[in-house]
Amino acid sequence: MEIIDRILSQLQYNPKSPMIFSSGLFLMLFLGFTLFYMLLRKKLTARLLFVTLFSYYFYYKSSGLYFLLLALVTVSDFYIARAISRLAGERGRQKMLIALSMLVDLGLLAYFKYTNFFGAMISSLIGNNFQPWDIFLPVGISFFTFQSMSYTIDIYRGTMKPLPSLLDYAFYVSFFPQLVAGPIVRASDFVPQIRKPLCVTSDMFARGVYLIAAGLFKKAVVSDYISLNFVDRIFDNPTLFSGGEILLGLYGYSVQIYCDFSGYSDMAIGIALLLGFKFPVNFNAPFKADSMSDFWRRWHISLSSWIRDYVYISLGGSKVGRVRMYVNQMIAMTLCGLWHGASLNFVLWGAIHGALVCIHKFFSQVVLGHDRHYHPHGWRRLVAVVLTFHLLCLTWIFFRNQDFTVAWAMICQLFTKFNPQVLPQVIVAYRWVFAMMLLAFVAHWLPCSLKDRGIELLKKGGVVASALLIVIVAYMVIQVKSSDVQPFIYFQF
Repeated sequence: MEIIDRILSQLQYNPKSPMIFSSGLFLMLFLGFTLFYMLLRKKLTARLLFVTLFSYYFYYKSSGLYFLLLALVTVSDFYIARAISRLAGERGRQKMLIALSMLVDLGLLAYFKYTNFFGAMISSLIGNNFQPWDIFLPVGISFFTFQSMSYTIDIYRGTMKPLPSLLDYAFYVSFFPQLVAGPIVRASDFVPQIRKPLCVTSDMFARGVYLIAAGLFKKAVVSDYISLNFVDRIFDNPTLFSGGEILLGLYGYSVQIYCDFSGYSDMAIGIALLLGFKFPVNFNAPFKADSMSDFWRRWHISLSSWIRDYVYISLGGSKVGRVRMYVNQMIAMTLCGLWHGASLNFVLWGAIHGALVCIHKFFSQVVLGHDRHYHPHGWRRLVAVVLTFHLLCLTWIFFRNQDFTVAWAMICQLFTKFNPQVLPQVIVAYRWVFAMMLLAFVAHWLPCSLKDRGIELLKKGGVVASALLIVIVAYMVIQVKSSDVQPFIYFQF
């Protein structure tokens, strides 16, 4: 009886332990899920219903009864999109409906994520003492609302037709691999795959296993180890460390957040491949970027392209004059910062990135006369990559710290108390941390052909080679993991 109670407690929502891909519970549930999924491979409607129910359970394990918000967004946008399609040619009524859709989606997002933020700002302006409301932030609400909004906007723009059934749309919005932390998958990419016969090729299987193993290693081995053993110590008490140590901490945080988020994306894409679905790439070696513009073509591609297509271009993009283009860019990037969190530090972080993008565009296109597709080569590219990476590291100070006093203290330490003589001792003391960081940077710069070669080896090795790879990575995770499962950074967004 005690064993049954323990199992039932594990299956219930626990706010201190949300469901994540790197947990043992998810692995066990996914194995059982896969068995039933394959049994239903030729029964399309039953399979769609089964996956949708599992996805809702997955979200329940992440946010409890707030899975009802997911249902609300799904139902409202499905029927609004159908109404928009039926009113083709009646632009005025279509605008009212798309406004209603955005009011529902952005209204929910604004209440749960931004109420206290804007309440505090208004109170400070009028001189009142604001007491934050106790509002729970459902995991991944920024992801599934943006995903659902893109569907209704595409229907409004006439670039796609509405889905025939609510089940299909619920399957799309709730599909658990990308539900709580992306990628933000467009309906135009995903919908054509829903009713195709289930087919997992040997290449899809090998690639999926490779991405799951790589993502698990990135997150549970590299990111968590660097965070717990070095990065958190630097950011929690920056005045106790020299500027050189803070710089190493910024390098570490760059690796941590990249391995954390790209690791989740890799696992999400890999799991989707094992289920017969293909997601667009979400990260493309962002530390190889030679400008901040190039960085946003490589980092969190699903969000940056969403912001470009539904915010930047909607404002006029680059077709409204150079000055207006820079204004549009600043608005888009500032909103991108605000998307990441309800705090002024995220707004500032987005605005800084927007300014850096504008500066690069002005210098490259106006001063040097290059077209917007230009990339430097040779030593110029090396200089550009190193400069871009260090500018990025500096901006992480505002991303990671919500307290501007702490952020300023880190900047002061960095530029006034560098003390390079202590760095050899620090590197020796944290040698395993820096070994992990070096491994991450080297792997980041390896050519894609090596990755493809590894996938080919998995294909030749079949299920045995894939199982062996997962076992090896799982063993590594067990050796380095802490007592508590570390949540993914982007769960808070």
